[in-house]
Amino acid sequence: MKKALFATTALVLSAGVAAADVTISGYGRSGVLYQEDGVGGPGSSTNDTIIQSRLRMNIDASTSTDQGVDFGGRIRIQWDQGDDETTVAPGYVYVTASGLKVELGNSNTAYDSAALMYNSEIGVYSRSFGNSRGDFFAYNTDGYPTFANVVDGTIQRRSDYMGVMVSYAIAGVNLRFSQIDPDQVSSIDTDGDDEKEYSISADYVWNDMLTLSAAAVQNGAGIEDNDQYFLGAEYAFNDRTDIGILFFDNGDVTPDSDLADLGNTVTLYGSYEVAPLTTINGYVANNDADGNETDNAFGIGGEYDLGGAMLAGSIQRGYDERITADMGFRFDF
Repeated sequence: MKKALFATTALVLSAGVAAADVTISGYGRSGVLYQEDGVGGPGSSTNDTIIQSRLRMNIDASTSTDQGVDFGGRIRIQWDQGDDETTVAPGYVYVTASGLKVELGNSNTAYDSAALMYNSEIGVYSRSFGNSRGDFFAYNTDGYPTFANVVDGTIQRRSDYMGVMVSYAIAGVNLRFSQIDPDQVSSIDTDGDDEKEYSISADYVWNDMLTLSAAAVQNGAGIEDNDQYFLGAEYAFNDRTDIGILFFDNGDVTPDSDLADLGNTVTLYGSYEVAPLTTINGYVANNDADGNETDNAFGIGGEYDLGGAMLAGSIQRGYDERITADMGFRFDF
């Protein structure tokens, strides 16, 4: 992603000179979103068509020592159409050297960071019914999870949430491990979702063409026994034409309950450059959860590269047999 340099300084210390950088990067998007039967589903009084926009800014600060060790951190500012206010995400700090990186705080997670996991997404809003349906922790843009106070019932945020992710990259191989503690100070489970989440992932890229990826998470989103798995493979003919397959074991939102079984999902996806700067993409997904109206979902989309921005759109049908469509633009900076 192209990043705009916000500031560059040199810190002169008695031990030597260290270079410090602060950068801002992100994207903006806006478009028209259509959902059959309204955004609230059948029987709701909500509109079928709305305008949906987002502006995201990642602020990254880093410094390099004379010994070749990098220290840094990130916070995120984001506005979404319909939110009450612009959010400032909790930050994380990191240390990296020789391919090894450690993140602390509102860190990324190994499961959410697995390669290919979101590659079936299409349209200006990057959506897909072929994604994981499971619940698991990830870098949190909207703030830490909330809980109901057992004393007065008020909704409070888990300010003592602590994430740790360790990743290592070498010769096309990426390895990750993460642990998320929803509340590192208290050992009392107040609402049944305070378990520590553990996840691992690994992926391998061969000759910029073949990518293989695998991941697993235990106690996803802090829910005991909510265990999930992911496998993915993709072959890229070039940077705009590829084909891939994904498998998700989606776990259970409420373990030991058949009603909460989210089933397994298999997704076949691909993209093809039909003309210079013009790409079509699509997917077909199958999910075997008992609560589906249909086990099959699909979507087709298109993108036109404007050079620094793009026009995109899609039409998709989900497991509830409802049609959703979008069209709009996105720019990255």
